[in-house]
Amino acid sequence: MLLEKQTRRMMNPNIWNPTYTITPTIAQRLMAIEAAKAVVEHTPLPPTIEAELRRRARIRSTHYSTRIEGNRLTLEETEQAIAGAHTFQGRERDVVEVRHYWDALARVESWAEQGRPLTEALIKRLHALVMRGPRARPTPYRDGQNVIRDVASGAIVYLPPEAQDVPRLMKALVQWVRQAEQAGAPAPVIAGLFHYQFVTIHPYFDGNGRTARLLATFLLHRSGYGLNGYFSLEEHHARDLESYYRALVTHPHHNYYEGRAQADLTPWLAYFIDTLARVFTLAQEEALNLAEHPLPSEPEIVRGLDRRARIILGMFHQSEQITTKDAARSLGLSERMTRNLMQDWVKSGFLEVAEPSRRKRAYRLSAIYRQYIGSLSAIDGD
Repeated sequence: MLLEKQTRRMMNPNIWNPTYTITPTIAQRLMAIEAAKAVVEHTPLPPTIEAELRRRARIRSTHYSTRIEGNRLTLEETEQAIAGAHTFQGRERDVVEVRHYWDALARVESWAEQGRPLTEALIKRLHALVMRGPRARPTPYRDGQNVIRDVASGAIVYLPPEAQDVPRLMKALVQWVRQAEQAGAPAPVIAGLFHYQFVTIHPYFDGNGRTARLLATFLLHRSGYGLNGYFSLEEHHARDLESYYRALVTHPHHNYYEGRAQADLTPWLAYFIDTLARVFTLAQEEALNLAEHPLPSEPEIVRGLDRRARIILGMFHQSEQITTKDAARSLGLSERMTRNLMQDWVKSGFLEVAEPSRRKRAYRLSAIYRQYIGSLSAIDGD
């Protein structure tokens, strides 16, 4: 309750002031999240297994977050689209959408690892990644009114704030995150409330939901609640979409200015924290299962790989060769930075050049590391 009161005392008009209560149930779920987090963190996995679990969670996050917005690709097709193997005639837009989300998710994880603060510049850059890809310029906020309508009836479901108010509201939201973090508010609470307010402001004409979910992931990962990237919160939203949308409706009136700006956000927060607790509990159960059935240990040379090298190692479970472009997308880095990394890894003996042509250069694992890829079969049945 103390943290709740600290948050409520933020009465500065330039800072968002959400109304919510940390109920006993929410507090209990927060403790469950902390317990699960501790179990996962203290159950180390071999790098190859860790990399594959992370890759699969990313694919599920990409598939389910875009599916919420109407993407028609199946989970299997999403994986194929990300790998660049298929274009799926007539669904080119769906393919581009999942590839952009995959790239944006990798960038979010990279930013979180670097400890970057949440800023409006970061938000605009992320939205550009989601909507137009890595080379797009940061997206300015919308300059007009948008309306969310029911697809079947055409009735107005939600009327967001006017465009002239968006910059002020977004600035107040970012300031609130900074102050809430300084006050010691739990990261899951901050992520949940931010998610709500972002989609409520609806700062863009399109892509608000995807960007909000990515930013919530960013806030969780940056604060140490990423569970090594093993979970997909988006999957749990998508599997019960009715509950997700119902929780976001915190006031009966569709107009932002007719009560939504002052709505009590406790019901939404309860939904978000409960969902996160279930996701973390599933990760905890998996960690305990792995502890009960330990995997073959790996040599020191593999255990010593850093996070980026582990991601690359996991990529070779799907392909014998990878390109700089493939690696850049998985790492969330520019191709120039990735090229330098690949060169360093060749010098260290981690990678070998499989195709020396400058235009089609490809890499494979060196023999000493290639022998450990087989350990990924331990999770093939999951």
